[in-house]
Amino acid sequence: MKLAARVSQVTPSLTLAISAKAKEMRAEGIDVCSFSAGEPDFPTPSHICQAAKKALDEGKTKYGAVAGEPLLRQAIAKKLRVDNNLDFAPENIIVTNGGKYSLFNLMQVLIEEGDEVIIPAPYWLSYPEMVKIAGGKPVIVNTLGENNYKITPEQLKQAITPRSKLFVLNSPSNPTGTVYTPEEIRVLAQVILEHDLLVVSDEIYEKILYDGAEHLSIGAVNSDIFQRTITSNGFAKSYSMTGWRVGYAAASVEIIKAMSIIQGHSTSNVCTFAQYGAIAALKESQDCVKEMVAAFAQRREVIYDAINSIPGLSCPKPDGAFYVFVDISKTGKTSLEFCNSLLESQKVAAIPGIAFGADNCIRLSYATDMKTIETGMKRLSKFVNGISQQ
Repeated sequence: MKLAARVSQVTPSLTLAISAKAKEMRAEGIDVCSFSAGEPDFPTPSHICQAAKKALDEGKTKYGAVAGEPLLRQAIAKKLRVDNNLDFAPENIIVTNGGKYSLFNLMQVLIEEGDEVIIPAPYWLSYPEMVKIAGGKPVIVNTLGENNYKITPEQLKQAITPRSKLFVLNSPSNPTGTVYTPEEIRVLAQVILEHDLLVVSDEIYEKILYDGAEHLSIGAVNSDIFQRTITSNGFAKSYSMTGWRVGYAAASVEIIKAMSIIQGHSTSNVCTFAQYGAIAALKESQDCVKEMVAAFAQRREVIYDAINSIPGLSCPKPDGAFYVFVDISKTGKTSLEFCNSLLESQKVAAIPGIAFGADNCIRLSYATDMKTIETGMKRLSKFVNGISQQ
């Protein structure tokens, strides 16, 4: 059987593979400390679950509108106006099967053969693959740890060519936890406007911020950049709704209509009763988000201090999300060698940085309980000390 050539161009997801391996080992009774999954360890808040159960009881189990339930699109539009200063109407919103699919769908709509998409590295590992599947060319711009892994305006300018079409912005960032300041966002917006680019802003971690960090949606900078921005978001991270698969994109009516056409021939509507859970997430108390962020903040302090106390390892302190991006270059190992050996010898699961475009680093998620963090950091220290004694 001959598969389509596009399949060979796409790299399988290392995060999913390593998370699955860790779960498999746990199922076999092995004591694994997993820092691999970007998934909050909290249950979905009860009021969200109750809303979905109520929708089930009311028979909301049939096909729905391809672009999403009208009540949810209205709630998202209000959320974007109130929280992000983005003036979208419901017709500017599409509800998608997770935030991931909003981005995949967008690439299908915007990117043609040979179009260039500028992606700062380290990047979420699916960005380049989505571009490739759409026939585009990912243009990777390497950022520096000394600059908290932020792309500079000069780097963005240098990456732009006549074939550049789209810039991918992710703040707060996966895998680094970097948050661009409002001023940094404004300067990047100016470069985008000067060079007639589009920008997709992945804001899935927007509510997970620390130490007074401020999130500014790039589309809110001014009316000109608003017209050139696609905002992607979802419910997985802030509301611990990873398995619900409810995300969304907000953009011009033209783009949303095009995405609806693609969605109509691929996934069709998002699970109907799950959308009613998402409505409750937006409309009801946000205390659940505050509680999760407070717990993440405590875990961040513990894991950050532990890593930076291990000779040979270092990482910047994240301002958002729930990841630390650890520089392992002094160990002399590639990220894949490091993670494979760490899992095999110490039963600690981490994600190799090569998946994110940075082979000198590993990603650790602290969206896990404190006991796992404390035990895992002891095992990590033992592993690194063993390397230094070899």
